[in-house]
Amino acid sequence: MSEQTQQVQIGQHVPDFQLPAANGEEISLSQFRGRKVVLYFYPKDSTPACTQEACDFRDLAQAYGEYGAVVLGISGDSVKSHARFAMKQGLNFPLLSDESHEVCRMFGVWQLKKMYGREYEGIVRSTFLIDEEGKLLREWRGVRVKGHAEEVLALLQGRYFR
Repeated sequence: MSEQTQQVQIGQHVPDFQLPAANGEEISLSQFRGRKVVLYFYPKDSTPACTQEACDFRDLAQAYGEYGAVVLGISGDSVKSHARFAMKQGLNFPLLSDESHEVCRMFGVWQLKKMYGREYEGIVRSTFLIDEEGKLLREWRGVRVKGHAEEVLALLQGRYFR
């Protein structure tokens, strides 16, 4: 994938990708065909908001499964960092490492950010719902952590559309 890669749009098929997971496996999007995928991008392992978000998804992962969905988390952190984070937080879903930011760019979440007057590139916290055939159904960009995992579950349950 190049910097010129077209960003995935709602209603389009999401191109397959493969990334290393915290447990050492290579995981591809296509291995989840037949199930919905809740794909969430987060800035950094073991930071307060990212930890809260991961724990919220962990606590609801079984409920997502009841509606035919799996959760996958992606950040630019290393597999080693993901493994520590997943073990410490008891995460029950894969964390994928996108150190090259190719998948982040494909979803348009690798962006210029500003903090304390400093500019840098980083991941904008975002979540994407992909259907059983690999089409992008829904996106949440610039996510606020509080209540977000519950909002995604409500959508899966057919109770909530915003």
